[in-house]
Amino acid sequence: MTLEEQLSGDQSIGKMESVGNALEEVLCKAKLQRTITIGVYEAAKLLNVDPDNVVLCLLATDDTYDQDIALQIHFTLIQAFCCENDINILRVSNMSRLAEILGGSDKPGEPADLHCILINSPHELQVKDPALKEVICYCKESRYLDQWVPVINLPER
Repeated sequence: MTLEEQLSGDQSIGKMESVGNALEEVLCKAKLQRTITIGVYEAAKLLNVDPDNVVLCLLATDDTYDQDIALQIHFTLIQAFCCENDINILRVSNMSRLAEILGGSDKPGEPADLHCILINSPHELQVKDPALKEVICYCKESRYLDQWVPVINLPER
């Protein structure tokens, strides 16, 4: 491995950490501001009614993803819809950290469906949030490199 390749790899790891931290900040703010939609079914309803205010779609996977054909079909349909409507998409691979950030379920006794999360934001607020801008910029850079659904790992705390 050349020095240039090693430096490039180190930079991309640093970039992923930075985007992971920014994503965590976006999630915390969205939860406080109630601009977050959690759950595959709830996300599908919102995308059907008001896709223009959705700025980010997170698809989170866990160990059951490979065996869950229905979830894979939902993800495929949601990804296609988001691509067609210029909604930024990220795949999140650390579901346990996502659960820590967002907390438990609204319904006692039922785990929250964290497989699909939408961040809603009026367009004038998008420009003002540096964390959201960083995540969106990462999504756009990834698309430019033909990586339509980049994977991000939320940093452990």
